Amino acid sequence: MEKYEIVATTLMGLENTLASEITALGGERVKVLKRAVSYAGDDALLYRSNLALRTALRVMVPLTEFRAGNEEQLYYGIKDFPWEDVFSPEQTFAIDAVTGGAVFRHSQYAALKSKDAIADRFRQKYGRRPGVDTKDPDILLNIRIFDDKVTVSIDSSGVSLDRRGYRKVSNEAPINEVLAAGILLMSGWKPSQPLADPMAGSGTFGIEAALIGSHTPPGINRAFAFQRWTEYDANLFERVRFELSKKISDAELKIYCRDILSKNIDIISQNAENAGMDEHLSLKKEDFFESFPKEPGGVVVINPPYGERLRMTDLELFYKRLGDTLKQRYEGYDAWVISSDLDALKAVGLKASFKADLMNGGLPARLVKYEMYRGSREEGE
Repeated sequence: MEKYEIVATTLMGLENTLASEITALGGERVKVLKRAVSYAGDDALLYRSNLALRTALRVMVPLTEFRAGNEEQLYYGIKDFPWEDVFSPEQTFAIDAVTGGAVFRHSQYAALKSKDAIADRFRQKYGRRPGVDTKDPDILLNIRIFDDKVTVSIDSSGVSLDRRGYRKVSNEAPINEVLAAGILLMSGWKPSQPLADPMAGSGTFGIEAALIGSHTPPGINRAFAFQRWTEYDANLFERVRFELSKKISDAELKIYCRDILSKNIDIISQNAENAGMDEHLSLKKEDFFESFPKEPGGVVVINPPYGERLRMTDLELFYKRLGDTLKQRYEGYDAWVISSDLDALKAVGLKASFKADLMNGGLPARLVKYEMYRGSREEGE
């Protein structure tokens, strides 16, 4: 089967984690980019990537690349590509454009010029043009322009891959599914270990951990944009999906989701049931500051409230109590905390053994790891 370039996009800071996932799936010539990873693969790997990657937002196939110093060059660069080989006039399409640099400053204008170029090519060739559908197109194109470099790709995913479909309801500040999965993979948590999420909110950490621990592909039950492509191989897709589904296990996982609010426990229960992961989660209303881990030697993940997202009267005191509770009650655990309030993190009072800059809910955030060995030192983050 012919191999070609594939590009998977992700959140800032998760590039290396995504690259490891892609390598494990069989990607070749894996290269880490900014918020993306490129690799070589065939149709089977493209399908597998959409079904199984946990830290990818979208999986795209580059179609053409050219230089454009003005709108006319952009127009003809797009128009000269043989779009009739990609889709038909009976199908609908939409364009997502991202621009950067001094040449093209307005992404919507670039998308409009590109749309006109594609429509004009079809009109000249067939006397009719495909329709535009921004909500549910058959073909979703991605155009990225940085300075005068134009890259045109076709999006194989459709709805962003972080939208797993299980979170029908959420609280005020849910963590992104891809980010939660990325943190869990970065943490080195093993399904044989207990995992504690004492401020569980919507239950995203716990559900993503259950998906990981049971080897359940996050996209196993959803549809993808590539299923509308002219060259889509339905038999191959079903074969790939069947092979992945055979790896799903009924492992006994020790995942403990706790929250101080009863309504959040109800939300987690519903979301876990939607994901088919409810049997893997232990749910309980509990105040973290009065909690003890159920079992020794595990991982605790915390996405605490912070100033930009949830109002709190004394944020530093809250984080100091967080650090004290970890030190006094979670001995033997690796604690992973993500927050966008760097000043508040300093109040935790524990020495971080690992730090990474990420994005959480559109805000710059820092992920820190605290190793809770006996007598953890009280040192500023």
